[in-house]
Formats: sequence, structure tokens, C-alpha cells
Amino acid sequence: MPSIIYDSLETYAENIKLVLLFSIPFVIAFAIPLLAPVPTYITMGSTFLRTASTFVNINMFNLAVIVVSVFFSLLFLSLAFVAISFIVKAKRTYGKITRAMIESIENYTGKVFLIFIIYSAILIIVNIVSYPTGYAGAITSIVGFVMFVFIFYAPSAIVIDNKKVFRAIKDSARLVFREPQYLIIWLLLGIVVLTVSDLFFIIVFGTVYSRYIMLIFSSLFLLPYFVIFQAEAYMKRFPILKH
Repeated sequence: MPSIIYDSLETYAENIKLVLLFSIPFVIAFAIPLLAPVPTYITMGSTFLRTASTFVNINMFNLAVIVVSVFFSLLFLSLAFVAISFIVKAKRTYGKITRAMIESIENYTGKVFLIFIIYSAILIIVNIVSYPTGYAGAITSIVGFVMFVFIFYAPSAIVIDNKKVFRAIKDSARLVFREPQYLIIWLLLGIVVLTVSDLFFIIVFGTVYSRYIMLIFSSLFLLPYFVIFQAEAYMKRFPILKH
């Protein structure tokens, strides 16, 4: 099982220039909410919306800004997922990123974007419905994690096997429950790497500047690795690639 960590790191290192290029949309995706006049905060290399403040001060303009910013943020996020997954697909099929792949980015990005939109919409609905209970944060987090488990491999399935959205989600859930070890490694490794990186930047740059530095560092260097990890883990379903 630890080989998945090495395989992902090898793919990452061998294609570092492409990885950095394809990671630029990640930076844009997380920066968009910060540029919008809505209550947000940064922690652990990610941007979050302060839903409590939003519900109290909501108006049509703020609502429109939230919708537009989320829309474009998820669009760039989807683009980065697709582009970086192409790197793994090219390596594991012993090919190169061809012109046909580049031309298909729009199609794949649209499918991955649909998954992210559905995911986000459900979370927003759950958050709004559960807000009066006073436990909206906990309820939304639990629902979000459960849904994340189901769609863990979905973007990789779309890019690597050109699967339709709901088929990709279905196969993703089946693969996670059949071989959960890769998801567990991904989660544990993510917690350790993000925690250590965040702590390092806080010590070096202080709490104010470290948030923004961590956001850029995570977008350019950490998140791409974990996307590669997902794609590599998805490819492990082929017995020949497990060795």
C-alpha cells in the first residue's frame, strides 16, 4: 500500500513543470472567493465562507455574488482536476498528453464541474435547513464527508475512462468500499502534510501572513499531489498496475 505514495510522488516529480502549470487554476479557484465582498476566512490552505454571517446579512446582491464566485471557483477547480489527472493518464497508458486530450478538456471539465456543483448545492441546502438547529456546522461536515467518500474517484473515472457523471459516481462509491485503504491513506497523509505545512508557515511568517502563503503553497504544490494520488489509486484497480 505505501507504494501508492511513492508512485504518486514519482509522477509528481517527473512532471513538475506541467503540474505547476496545471495548478494555476487551483490558485485562481481559491482566490476568487477572497476577491468577492462576502464573509470568508482562510485556514489550512483553503478558503471558506462564513455561513452564519451570510445568513444574518444576506441580500440579493450578496446572494448573487456568492453564487457567481462559487460558480467560477468550482469551474477553475474542475479544470485543474482534469488537467492534472491527464498527467497520470498519459503516464500509465505509456503515452503523451495529446492534442485530442487537450481538445477534450472542455468536455471533461464540464462533467467534473457538474459533480462539484451538485456536491456544493447539497451542502448549501443542508446548511440552510439545519441552521435553525444550531448544529449546522457539524451536520454539514458529516454530510459533506459522506458525499466526499462517494465521489472520491469520480473525477478520475471521468478523465481516465471517459465515464458519464452518474456512472462515475456509482463506480467511485463501489471502488471506495471495495478497496478503502487508498482513501484512508489519502486522508491520513493529507491531515499530516497540511498540519505540518501550516504549522511551519505560522512559525516562520506569523499567523497573519502564513494564511495567504499557505493558500498559495497548498494550491501549487500540495493539492496537485493529492489529485495525482487519487488518479494513481484509481488506476490501481488494474491488477497489473498494483505491482
